[in-house]
Amino acid sequence: MAAATGNVTEEGKTEIDSGDPGAALFGNFINYYSFNPPENRLSLIPASLLQELGYSRAADRAPFLLLDIGCNSGDLSIALYRHLLGLDEDSCEPGGGGALEGRKQLHLLGCDLDETLIQRAQEGNPFPETVTFLPLDITDRRAREEVLGSYLARYGRPSFDLCACLAVTMWVHLNHGDQGLLELLSSLAALCHHLLLEAQPWRCYRAAARRLRRAGRTDFEHFKQLRVRGVPGIRGHLESRCGMELVHSFGHTAWDRSLLLFQRRSPEQERSSKKVKK
Repeated sequence: MAAATGNVTEEGKTEIDSGDPGAALFGNFINYYSFNPPENRLSLIPASLLQELGYSRAADRAPFLLLDIGCNSGDLSIALYRHLLGLDEDSCEPGGGGALEGRKQLHLLGCDLDETLIQRAQEGNPFPETVTFLPLDITDRRAREEVLGSYLARYGRPSFDLCACLAVTMWVHLNHGDQGLLELLSSLAALCHHLLLEAQPWRCYRAAARRLRRAGRTDFEHFKQLRVRGVPGIRGHLESRCGMELVHSFGHTAWDRSLLLFQRRSPEQERSSKKVKK
């Protein structure tokens, strides 16, 4: 697969390009983090996030489970792991540490549909005991249930504590249409208590379509039929159909994308919400 290159769009933003159109079709760019380094997201996420969500105060020592969808080569996954545990950049000791105050372990599962990128993540993983990277097409329901179900079963858990879905929704949307996007959001909401989401704005869709055309390919199959647009459409589905609510906005990344935290409503909150709608 060809290495990615950076171009500047008319909006003045750096975008990723690739000599191999197949590499860009699903957003699985090689060397992605050389253009969008982990710090672009981590600078917005408080190191005390898990503590603020209440996980460090849990009475039991069950590990905190974090799922990273579309992890690419794992650079951001590992940086986020260190960030949440308060570990130095060169540290290879997982420990308890940081916001979890030694009471719980943080276990991270990173998934991506590109097996080459997953192999790179596995080879460069400094925390093999607590961080796992596996190939998975998150839109494949059977594969999703098998891979994620097997991982959760190790801990006797029905869901993850936190799921990170960063700059993934657009690629699912372009390749699987509105229905594919909504199904992804519904599945993620069912898989986690908290969802950390970064969704690309519509200008990124247009840029992705341009790259495909420049590479001699036609538009994404669903591009012209898409009706769900941007964060409002995504938030609306999560809150009205998935039992989640937006609890915090961490601002915008260097690429001007919103970083949002959603939380699953409690059964009492959900019943109250349904009464209000009636």
